[in-house]
Amino acid sequence: MSWSFSLPVRIEFGAGKVSGELGRLLEGEGLSNGLLISDLVFIKNGLADQVVEASKGRITGVFSDLVPNPTVENVDTCSGLVRERGYEFLVCLGGGSSLDCGKAVGSLCKTQDSIREYMYGKKTFGPGHLPLIAIPTTAGTGSEVTMVAVISDGENNKKMPVGTPNFYPDLAILDPRLTLSLPPSVTASCGIDVLSQALEGYWSRNHQPVCDACAIRACSLVFEYLERAYKDGNDLEARTAMCEASLLAGIAFAAPKTSGPHVCSYPLTSIYHVPHGEACGITLDSFLRLNKDAQGGRLHQLAKMIGRQDACELADDILALKQRAGLRCRLSEAGISEGNIPSLVKECHHPNMALNPVEVTDEILDAMFRKLL
Repeated sequence: MSWSFSLPVRIEFGAGKVSGELGRLLEGEGLSNGLLISDLVFIKNGLADQVVEASKGRITGVFSDLVPNPTVENVDTCSGLVRERGYEFLVCLGGGSSLDCGKAVGSLCKTQDSIREYMYGKKTFGPGHLPLIAIPTTAGTGSEVTMVAVISDGENNKKMPVGTPNFYPDLAILDPRLTLSLPPSVTASCGIDVLSQALEGYWSRNHQPVCDACAIRACSLVFEYLERAYKDGNDLEARTAMCEASLLAGIAFAAPKTSGPHVCSYPLTSIYHVPHGEACGITLDSFLRLNKDAQGGRLHQLAKMIGRQDACELADDILALKQRAGLRCRLSEAGISEGNIPSLVKECHHPNMALNPVEVTDEILDAMFRKLL
């Protein structure tokens, strides 16, 4: 096996990191005149103001014109604001929406283009980008340690990942206290996203030992702590463990990339409006059963390492976990009928599907989706 690994992201982890150390960290990086890109909810509940205050005057503006699953328009508008006002660094506060938007803006602001031109391969980014600090408030996306941003294009009804090394944050600050206010539904959806990222990274055709180790640890943490965090949002030990799991899952798929469940999630989110993590989870146990004997039975080995008899028992436990966490497990629960299956299969044609260890044909997807109705 030949492989390489690089993670150009400095990681600061711990409860109270943001309120107690953000100003010092920004000063240490020599950063001033920054823009905070924040989910709107944190403008309303005051967390954004707390982050601005903790920056000790180094954050001078706020952008919150974002929707869940950031759009071409969100990214283009924010990029124009950065150019107009001359911001010199970006701080992204929130879930995947703010982080994905900020990653794209950090490079796009060095151009006069729309992000749409980079979503479909018409253009590629040059080396220029603004320094980026990621402060995740969910335990699920792993976006703080990846070079991928997922952008929604409403004009073409597509949700597309865009990837470039420019998108790696320079600094990730993970503060479990920021996740205490997450509602149970978001906790569950994000937690299943962690599990999807870890398993997809592990079974990817591009898997490698460093990412494998992170995947195994992430899976173990999810099964031990997700239900605790779901049932009691103030359980700081569980929240801390899920933040660790999210970080490790992000590393687990950063190089190998995701495959089947994530590819299938894009149309489930863009067309049927299923939240991202929940959308990944709908097909996760089905893909695990499909892949269980591939690569010399590696998934059976993983299952045993986290206390299951084999990959089939692991798939059963994933389904049960989704059910206990109130997540949709069937396509029909998302409003999908038999007549929608052919078009859904076509929407799942994406290069990352080739990373699945078992070749995924239209016939396999059709059968999988019909079984999930």
